Amino acid sequence: MIVEKNEKDVEEMGKLELSYKALGSMSTNCYFLCNRETRETIIIDPADYYNAILRWIDEKNYIPKAVFLTHGHFDHILAVRELCEKYQIKCYAHEEEKELAENANENLSSQFMGPYALTIDETFVDNQKVEIAGFCIKVLHTPGHTKGSCCYYLEDEGVLISGDTIFHESVGRTDFPTGNTGKLLLSIRDRIFTLPEETKVYPGHGDSTTVGYEKVHNCCVSYLNGDFELS
Repeated sequence: MIVEKNEKDVEEMGKLELSYKALGSMSTNCYFLCNRETRETIIIDPADYYNAILRWIDEKNYIPKAVFLTHGHFDHILAVRELCEKYQIKCYAHEEEKELAENANENLSSQFMGPYALTIDETFVDNQKVEIAGFCIKVLHTPGHTKGSCCYYLEDEGVLISGDTIFHESVGRTDFPTGNTGKLLLSIRDRIFTLPEETKVYPGHGDSTTVGYEKVHNCCVSYLNGDFELS
């Protein structure tokens, strides 16, 4: 069953207009990073309700320039192909995630809905800085939920799109193909918890949070402070 939740309020941070909609059976957050001056927009993790995404683009006068993926699980990718074809844009993901997105067993579509494979047009590497739609975005490779999971950091705006690496008071699952608990905890400790505490974190599911809040309240903190084997 397809589920469309009500769209979230639009947030403005400098020239960034950020909005998102929770879509599909997994209530996946699809993000829109819009340049308020030009309306050029990056779509992150288009979930499985293309028509709802299209309506939101039209209502907000967004001009899509690219699709970014935090990872390749089916609930984050099902509208990608149609969006890229309609707007003649490309889909980007971390280089370590290309194989998973293109494999219906590893991206979990075979288990949940029927085989679906997505071809990634272009790939990122860790720490790559991408300039698009007037934003400078740093790609942070954060393996753990999947091998090629990544976060997108907009330093000037103080925003992190975290995918399924970290949630409000929780973390992503690691029992799916290419997942690894130790690597997930290292990603959170070394890549996310080192960002300024006021950084706003927008996860793949659920509500937004901040780095500072998660450093105190997240369920992974007890493991990071204990003897859990991180290797």
